[in-house]
Amino acid sequence: MRVAVVGSGGREHALRHVLGRTAQVVGPGDDADLYVIGPEQPLVDGEADRLRAAGKLVFGPGADGARLEGSKAYMKQVLADAGVPTARHGVFTDLEPAVRFLTSLPGLYVVKTDGLAAGKGVFVTESLDEAVEDVAAKLAGSAFGPAGRTVVIEEGLTGPELSLLAVCDGRRAMALAPARDYKRVGDGDAGPNTGGMGAYSPVADAGPDVVDEVMAKAVEPTLAALRSAGIDYRGVLYTGLMLTPEGPKVIEYNVRFGDPEAQVVLPRFAGDLAAFLAAAAAGDLRTEPTFTDQACVCVVLAVDGYPATPRVGDVVSGIDEAEALDGVLVFRAGVATDDRGRAVTAGGRVLDVCAVAPTLAEARARAYEAAALISFPGVHYRKDIAA
Repeated sequence: MRVAVVGSGGREHALRHVLGRTAQVVGPGDDADLYVIGPEQPLVDGEADRLRAAGKLVFGPGADGARLEGSKAYMKQVLADAGVPTARHGVFTDLEPAVRFLTSLPGLYVVKTDGLAAGKGVFVTESLDEAVEDVAAKLAGSAFGPAGRTVVIEEGLTGPELSLLAVCDGRRAMALAPARDYKRVGDGDAGPNTGGMGAYSPVADAGPDVVDEVMAKAVEPTLAALRSAGIDYRGVLYTGLMLTPEGPKVIEYNVRFGDPEAQVVLPRFAGDLAAFLAAAAAGDLRTEPTFTDQACVCVVLAVDGYPATPRVGDVVSGIDEAEALDGVLVFRAGVATDDRGRAVTAGGRVLDVCAVAPTLAEARARAYEAAALISFPGVHYRKDIAA
């Protein structure tokens, strides 16, 4: 099978790596038996629709299904229609009613842009004044432009976070192995939200009972609601959850493989990923996915200034040395090649340093051993991934 992966980040590198075990991976411009669309923007823009109209087999939802990620207000409405547990929330385009709603909340405030913001449009604070300031900046367009002129305000939830990716064929959904990621830039969840600073899988407090509950109460009702609205959703449905004292509640849906969750889930996939995704794309999922017993840990290496003002263009060294370690995979997230053939930083998140090992502790130790071998000016990464 010839498979083309659309996208060039760390998630797409991981997809190409695992798909390449059983399929021939070709460029997006080549003719292929299956097209897998990685990033959210082309999905929201209708790339899957255009490819399907040309007679291609595509793994990724059309623009109608991609609205789940393209508009958080729409996503919340789908959750409500499907009866999916989520946080108390409101959607606002004007400051005054937004402030009134904020003052009605108990004290942990979550403010989100409605549109896409590369994983950085979420602001969480315990300060009412900071929340009001953030809402004002978003609504004015000074924070995220048009993507922020509508905001979703939520009551903050408590509990550990969980990411569950489900592969959907329009009618059925099958869960992949759970993962846990780290959104804040600094150790101990300090600093601003990012697109993700690391992840690990498996997750000890997310056994089969938790997965079954999330599928029954969130994923399956959502897929049914989409189907009743005439949306044939074929692709990944990424459920971001909080495991609250009242049970799992959905924080967000994404319409593609999580980044960096894909980097720890996909290397553990035990079967033929290309055949599995092709079956979903064809609307004919029949075989449940299986995963190895090994653990995988991913540590994201970021540039100086990330996420606000990332510095790029610096030479990266040590990748080959890191990849030489047993069980280590280094996925390129924001890397380019300069005119001298050297790897240089080209994005906020530069490299996803992953390690696969028999235990989580071993995978964690090996990932950090590998990360320490890589250097570029201003490199920083969290030291508490999977701690």
